[in-house]
Amino acid sequence: MFENLSGRLSQTVKKLRGQARLTEDNIKEALRDVRMALLEADVALPVVRSFIENVKTRAVGQEVLTSLTPGQALIKVVNDELVAVMGKANEALALNSQPPAVILMAGLQGAGKTTTVGKLTRFLKEREKKSVMVVSCDVYRPAAIKQLETVAQQTGGVFFPSQPDQKPVAIAKAAYNEAKLKYFDVLIIDTAGRLHIDAEMMGEIQELHAAVHPIETLFVVDSMTGQDAANTAKAFNDALPLTGVVLTKADGDARGGAALSVRHITGKPIKFIGVGEKLDALEPFHPDRMASRILGMGDVLSLIEDAQRQVDHEKAKKLAQKLNKGKGFDFEDLKEQMEQMLKMGGIASLMDKLPGMGNVPEQVKNRANDREIRQMIAIINSMTPQERRDPEVIKASRKRRIAAGSGLQVQDVNRLLKQHMQMSKAMKQFSKGGMRKLMQTMKGRLPFNGGGSPPIGG
Repeated sequence: MFENLSGRLSQTVKKLRGQARLTEDNIKEALRDVRMALLEADVALPVVRSFIENVKTRAVGQEVLTSLTPGQALIKVVNDELVAVMGKANEALALNSQPPAVILMAGLQGAGKTTTVGKLTRFLKEREKKSVMVVSCDVYRPAAIKQLETVAQQTGGVFFPSQPDQKPVAIAKAAYNEAKLKYFDVLIIDTAGRLHIDAEMMGEIQELHAAVHPIETLFVVDSMTGQDAANTAKAFNDALPLTGVVLTKADGDARGGAALSVRHITGKPIKFIGVGEKLDALEPFHPDRMASRILGMGDVLSLIEDAQRQVDHEKAKKLAQKLNKGKGFDFEDLKEQMEQMLKMGGIASLMDKLPGMGNVPEQVKNRANDREIRQMIAIINSMTPQERRDPEVIKASRKRRIAAGSGLQVQDVNRLLKQHMQMSKAMKQFSKGGMRKLMQTMKGRLPFNGGGSPPIGG
């Protein structure tokens, strides 16, 4: 996410190296670069102007602390301003009302409303332990109702049936009465989208809002539309009392203009951000964590939360005990580790959240992808139980059989065997001398800024 903006800001900081303090002269060029970076990221012009003015006011004349270089001092100021622009803190859904708490989803066609309803259903069920009913009031788009029914089945939400010949307000009222009768905690209403804002659409959604009095009215918008996302959100906010925004498709947004513009232009908080196509790829939007990602400092808190939620702690404990007893790290263990990584969103998601990844060369990032992980799992699946436990027995004929079984080449099998051997050595270091010794072994091999440690913020 936001790779272009991250790259430009990193270059700006590098230019300030060797300066004693931030002055009006040396910050002038840096702010010009920041302005260009924001405009290229498709951030709305009023937001850019306000942002640059605030950074300049705060940064000029700041004494450089003993632990801070001018570049780091500027990063601190830019970080604080990014957080302020995006809303300072995460604003959770206000669900503390008489059940069912109604959430009304609004937005243009193609923004990903129906998928977001599914993601939000899963989020509320798994993380908030809420019972959720969903209903579609989209009687215009072909198969919209069927799509929501399918999504509800995949996420464990209860689907309230509706028909294309019904009136949207009648559907919403019937669903509300059913949710109340059956004591559901939350009712999510999916509404019709249009290709553009029109009076008919606004009139219909205003009628729906008046009929069910939602506690949350969320505007769903495609983040890849940049500052247009903020302008569309403003148009909806003028017609409806929005309580928040959900940015979708953020994983495909290299710019970040929507994330930086929406709050400033609408005054409404970004509550969630969609970071993938899967139905668990919805994250609460934390401005401080997002600012950290944009500045290449990672998002360790979200990474920890992902690990706590997705990692099988019992299996992790057994692996640690096994290594401490001096037993080898076999292919079963490697497969488990790779499956856990995929559960946490894959390599792209991990790299996005790890500190220092902004300085990793583009060719290295491009080489690191989930396709290789899945190929490695396919190779391990083609092995016999004996081969997984004892890789030493894998000779030429077995390699050919494993390659054929996984649909890959013998050299792919050789590469995996080599990688496994290297990991086994590292794991032995871990078991003999703990994490400190393992880190010393890896020092200098990490693909950061030419050394063994990540850059600022790491």
